[in-house]
Amino acid sequence: MIDRRNFYINGQWVTPAEANDFEVINPSTEQVCATISLGGEADTNAAVAAAKAAFVPWSMTPKDERIALLEKLLEVYTARSGEMAEAISMEMGAPIALAQTAQVGAGGAHIKNIIRALQAFDFERPLNDRSPDNAILYEPVGVAALITPWNWPMNQVALKVAPALGVGCTMVLKPSEVAPLSSALFAEMVDEAGFPAGVFNMVQGDGPGVGTQLSGHPDVDMVSFTGSTRAGVAITKNAADSVKRVALELGGKGANIIFADADDKAVTRGVRQCFNNSGQSCNAPTRMLVERPLYDQAVAMAKDVAEKTAVDIASNEGRHIGPVVSKVQWDKIQALIAKGESEGARLVAGGTGRPEGHESGYFVKPTVFADVDPDMTIAREEIFGPVLSITPFDTEEEAVAIANDTPYGLTNYVQTQDNDKARRVARQLRSGMVEMNGLARGAGAPFGGYGQSGNGREGGEWGIEEFCEVKSVSGWNHVDAG
Repeated sequence: MIDRRNFYINGQWVTPAEANDFEVINPSTEQVCATISLGGEADTNAAVAAAKAAFVPWSMTPKDERIALLEKLLEVYTARSGEMAEAISMEMGAPIALAQTAQVGAGGAHIKNIIRALQAFDFERPLNDRSPDNAILYEPVGVAALITPWNWPMNQVALKVAPALGVGCTMVLKPSEVAPLSSALFAEMVDEAGFPAGVFNMVQGDGPGVGTQLSGHPDVDMVSFTGSTRAGVAITKNAADSVKRVALELGGKGANIIFADADDKAVTRGVRQCFNNSGQSCNAPTRMLVERPLYDQAVAMAKDVAEKTAVDIASNEGRHIGPVVSKVQWDKIQALIAKGESEGARLVAGGTGRPEGHESGYFVKPTVFADVDPDMTIAREEIFGPVLSITPFDTEEEAVAIANDTPYGLTNYVQTQDNDKARRVARQLRSGMVEMNGLARGAGAPFGGYGQSGNGREGGEWGIEEFCEVKSVSGWNHVDAG
């Protein structure tokens, strides 16, 4: 049994102010794999106080020194990547191969990309050529509360911690209590890298406890949150009294528009992207919109991919999807699959219940619905499981209208060999990101959405700017002038 009860505060591992044990469940086995403690007000206050005390000296540390420490962190992270993969696979159910590559790899790539962006980022620049004596200064916002989810643990921790450290913020990290082991290991890595005491602090806890304490704390200058839209709304309201900055990366309901002239692999690629990480990605293409001439073929292909998608426990090697993270999530997904059937969507693969051979564990059958009306519940709510909805369309205008008919606006996808059409559709889609023809966005591209998908941007120079205040100063080059 893994014991992770202690918190990392002011450069030390400390016991909680009050014991409040919480069992971490391995979703592949439904067995307890670790114990943490849920923090409370006293723990949160101690962490925030440490961050506040460390802010001035850390904010004045030269950029090159901060970058050197981030480079050391990347070195430690890379050296201990095997431990990190095992922690992620155990806590949230990512198959070990996925954990070793995409899950751990995302964290390392983000740290590396932030280092590169910091090296090119000018924290002091003139207003413009006409006003060379007017300086624009980018300065750290202050103490940041970083609240991260369970589905891509190191992806989100790295996207927040690396830029916050790089610009000179101090911070308190509150990872998901459902998947806390990777963040505890990450705190060990920060400590090993040699960051000054108080710059980085980590307190385990749940949203109503530590999350609420952080978002309303008067000495926290910024909250950066990734998670559900419901929680993002609550955090924003709680933060309003202190008028702190709130950056949100929330849910999604991505549309994948597949035109009749799409490449041969477009449908298969789309189904696999939807099922990746057991469907637990906010940017998953969960709504497949298919042009009518290709529709029947696409449904048949999606059915075939779903039926060939293996499901197995996370610790096993191989290409399969693992369980979803918890019984709460499993129950929610089952209810939504049943809702899809009751509302008249045509079930072509999967369905309710566990896959054959899995009597325990939070496993979900890879599921495909066809003939999904855009007003059906499964077309509107974020399911966060391996469930795909397929809807036909007849015109480009109809496809765009269906894609945009959602309160979310994170990532949409376009598949066509007509470049003019691809660009035309991409411009009309109301989302922060558009991926076309299976091409991934470049390293350092901004990650974030429109509407109820949030209001922040993470990654690259945009992620750096999230943690900065902007100061305008006149007479920068003529301070002795009368």
